[in-house]
Amino acid sequence: MADCDRRHATDSDLFAALYDRLPDRFLIGPHREYLAADLSGPVLDLGAGTGAMIPYVDDVADGGLEYHAIEPDSKMRRRATRKAEAADLQVHLRDARGESLPYADDSFDTVLSSLVFCTIPGFNAALDEVARVLRPGGELRFLEHVRNDGWHAQIQDALTPLWSRAAGGCQLNRETVARFVDHDAFEVLDVERANVGVFPATPIVRGRLRRRQPPDRSLLSSLMGD
Repeated sequence: MADCDRRHATDSDLFAALYDRLPDRFLIGPHREYLAADLSGPVLDLGAGTGAMIPYVDDVADGGLEYHAIEPDSKMRRRATRKAEAADLQVHLRDARGESLPYADDSFDTVLSSLVFCTIPGFNAALDEVARVLRPGGELRFLEHVRNDGWHAQIQDALTPLWSRAAGGCQLNRETVARFVDHDAFEVLDVERANVGVFPATPIVRGRLRRRQPPDRSLLSSLMGD
């Protein structure tokens, strides 16, 4: 079931169609199951693409799960809408960007990021936004490809300008997970390499980060004598 906010159309039908024809369930299905495991409460799918996560979330959904998703690419969003309409799960799908999420602070128990941070132009702003909309103790669950090592990384560096134009802005050489781990708002629960993928979009890493509790400002003021 879909509850969709449709706005402008700006993107490539061809890329969306090709993306939707990838053997996603065969290649990374178990890793999407990892992202969806034991979900409950309000959940945000950050960059839903053609809706690849919808069937996995639908499989685990119960009455307490509230599923929201954003996707700025209109052609991908249209395909995601079809998957949402075929699901039993109520899907609240919006046209929005990761750098400016249309949700209040502490709105979600979980944010899902599956092969999306490679495409977000304002990486730091988007990660800050994820931290803002996650409640303290909530999780960022991710499946992302990252910059490789050695000569593989050099090939990625060379390919990235052309690849990015052909693949919806995807940056092959982005050190995504290292930047996740370095962010002050998160503590690491789990990070591991997923033995899937095809070069040059490898390696793929999955994991979970927990939103830290904010500092107790009243206690800090007391300790500082204010």
